[in-house]
Amino acid sequence: MIAANLPIQRPRDARLLLVRADGRITHAPRSRFVDFLTPGDVVIANDAATLPASLHGVHVASGAEIEVRLAGRRSLAVDGERAPFLAVVFGAGDYHVRTEDRPPPPALSAGDRLMFRGPRGVAGLAPVGAEGLSATIEALLDHPRLVALRFDGGARALWAGLARQGRPIQYAHISTPLALWDVWTPIAALPVAFEPPSASFALDWGTIRALRERGIAFATITLAAGISSTGDPELDRRLPFDEPYRIPEATVSAIRRARELGGRIVAVGTSVVRGLEHAASRDGVVRAGDALADQRLGPASRLRLVHAVLSGTHEPGSSHYQLLRAFLDERTLATASATLEASGYRTHEFGDSVLVEKQDRAVRDAADVFEREHGIASAA
Repeated sequence: MIAANLPIQRPRDARLLLVRADGRITHAPRSRFVDFLTPGDVVIANDAATLPASLHGVHVASGAEIEVRLAGRRSLAVDGERAPFLAVVFGAGDYHVRTEDRPPPPALSAGDRLMFRGPRGVAGLAPVGAEGLSATIEALLDHPRLVALRFDGGARALWAGLARQGRPIQYAHISTPLALWDVWTPIAALPVAFEPPSASFALDWGTIRALRERGIAFATITLAAGISSTGDPELDRRLPFDEPYRIPEATVSAIRRARELGGRIVAVGTSVVRGLEHAASRDGVVRAGDALADQRLGPASRLRLVHAVLSGTHEPGSSHYQLLRAFLDERTLATASATLEASGYRTHEFGDSVLVEKQDRAVRDAADVFEREHGIASAA
């Protein structure tokens, strides 16, 4: 696949690969997404706004330049909450260098202080600490790059400091600096995501109006989507980190109505699948409220709620691709991946999309058994 290297959320030529439950594959313009849904369905998207979660500064004990990428938190609370952040720390450099090629940070210890600077301006980098944002490493988390980080000062100072000094997390496939508006979806609400829930880039208010005109409901959850890559294979295998989420009562009602009408639950993004399936994991019933999604979805997972997912295109081996293995048998997923590659679909957050329908579990299990018995290589 080709890396999408321009921060355009809804390019006119965006494409959609539809993968049906029976294995049929169809190409379409992404703007036709609504055409593949039916009255009675409910489309559920993640309305989290994206934080400026990349911070540059200095590790005070060594004087070394660092970049901190905030990567998780156990709460959605914005005000009056000082729970530590999960963070990945890099050495000197920025997004122009591929994440996997970034140097490690200096040796870190609990109690170390980090001082941050404002973003690069006309006169270069602002002095370290010029805007007053600083943090303390509360704990090391079993990896040289992974720490629990607590910011100094109150909640108001924290959010003001992030707004002044933070940048959106960015990767080397996009060469120009991302602005915050580049990573906020059209439905962005509470600023709690660390990277954008980018499947929702496909939506706009015209899409939502078209859904409702066709008898298809639209609802949201809020989930603090985490980072997609740490640059370290061992650490990447732990992704996704635990993610807090909130399901409003209106969404619970929309799910209930869809079930009564025989409609499908269509998730916009893997983050929505994860949140909804966690909420339904106890007894298949979704309840309103806050919780923490701490499960990993993959080929052994039995989806209890979601029937289809609109997602970006993902490369085998990524945590997002692993989640798609809960929807399709290995052969169908491998065929879809090969089709995306051969057809030049664009990948990453500003790329094209796939709409994947969930296969019947018995069909999936039979297909996987057949592949194992006949030595067919896994798509993983």
